[in-house]
Amino acid sequence: MYDYTMKYIVVILDGASGWPLEELEECTTLEAAATPLLDLLATQGKVGLAETVPEGLEPSSSAACTSILGFDPQANYVGRGAIEAAAMGIELADDEIALRVNTLTIENGVMRSYAGGHITTEESRAIIERLADALNDETFTLYPGLAYRHILVVKAHPELLDVTYTAPHDISDRSIEDHLPQGEGAELLAEFCERAHALLSDDPINTQRVAEGKLPITDLWPFWPGTAPQSLPSFEQTYGKRAALTSGVDLLFGLANLFGLEVLDIEGVTDGSDNDHLAQVTGALRALDDHDVVVIHVEAPDEMAHAGDISGKLDAIEAIDNQILPRVLSYARNRGDVRLLVMPDHPTPIAVKTHVREAVPFILWGSGVTPDDTTEYSERAAQTGGWILSPGHQVMGELLSDR
Repeated sequence: MYDYTMKYIVVILDGASGWPLEELEECTTLEAAATPLLDLLATQGKVGLAETVPEGLEPSSSAACTSILGFDPQANYVGRGAIEAAAMGIELADDEIALRVNTLTIENGVMRSYAGGHITTEESRAIIERLADALNDETFTLYPGLAYRHILVVKAHPELLDVTYTAPHDISDRSIEDHLPQGEGAELLAEFCERAHALLSDDPINTQRVAEGKLPITDLWPFWPGTAPQSLPSFEQTYGKRAALTSGVDLLFGLANLFGLEVLDIEGVTDGSDNDHLAQVTGALRALDDHDVVVIHVEAPDEMAHAGDISGKLDAIEAIDNQILPRVLSYARNRGDVRLLVMPDHPTPIAVKTHVREAVPFILWGSGVTPDDTTEYSERAAQTGGWILSPGHQVMGELLSDR
């Protein structure tokens, strides 16, 4: 039985976990960051490891965050393009495939920036809208999204599901030659992207960006295909609780829509270092007035890891510790009957600038949680404790259980 008087808070430090770095004296970024509150939670709570990405699935946030929300990402598989389409309110027909499309920068055949120099949403949307006016037809439809992340819907080409794709953030600063889409249907996408490339060279946003010393958007890069999802279990049906979520990325909005969590519209929440952490946590805690569970997803540690920015990743982790967690703890202590889960979704090691499939450390803290002997929050501390959740989607049940 679940305790219906309890309030539950989940904080996702996207991509915060990683590998030891020589630059940090063989510490991980979690170990090197100044995180007194994470360490306090570890001391007062219970620390373990969760395998959020099952064997056979790509180590992306779609699988990992599905696990954190308490659902098996294999049994409830939805292609990421379709998840992000759901976030944007795009209803896919049975013969349509949605692909994620990045606006990005390629120079001399090398992936210079998978995010187009982290172009703003306003600039990127303007570019996509102009491309859509020129390229949308009975086969292709472009939809503008947030920052560099957009959606391409392709009609009547099921072979695109069997194409081999590479996520652009997996090949930062590397040649794209061996990583272009491969297989039947790849030529169709290549022709579309070539037409977009030709139009981008004269786009006024690019002209302005170059004049300002910023990277231009040179190309579109499609990947992560998905089809219309079939019926999925809702969070409330599964766990008997009403849940809400705040994030700065479409993927999490899509997962929330698919599993029946309310998406919180909080001004200032972004996917980067400019995220308004105070506004995000304030809005999230306010949502607990009429929800049982709130999920606070912070994207910045992952973005900094993809960029290979050690200092930026440390700052992103520390911002969660010194801006979000103080208010979470104050709420918990003032109210009582609060339980907290803190964890990354997957590791994003600086050394490889992409996601890897490894277990991530989590903290369970609050009412009814018996502390263990852990005194800090890190990958090594979690391994020492020996509590491993496999499969990782059990972690939500651990949070909500009548302990």
